[in-house]
Amino acid sequence: MNELISQVRLWGEEKGITGENGKATPASQFEKLLEEVIEVHDGFEAQDQHAIIDGIGDCTVVLILLAELIGVRFEDCLQAAYDEIKGRTGVMKDGKFVKQ
Repeated sequence: MNELISQVRLWGEEKGITGENGKATPASQFEKLLEEVIEVHDGFEAQDQHAIIDGIGDCTVVLILLAELIGVRFEDCLQAAYDEIKGRTGVMKDGKFVKQ
């Protein structure tokens, strides 16, 4: 997984999204994230497994690059989220986990 994340970072630099010559901004990457989330939604609506997988992957790529743009590591963001949820208790309601 670490190698794959490194490859995404390198791709972002090569495409001019991030890095010294990067042209993206946190705001533009956030807009891109919204586009990709809509693609995931559209995949669910169409019951298109390939589109769902592609959309989730695209969201992850955008999040990795967004983290780069704001000067944090994606892995640290994921770890922080896990640290916050790992001890949570709650119940499932209408297909969603509701924390207590």
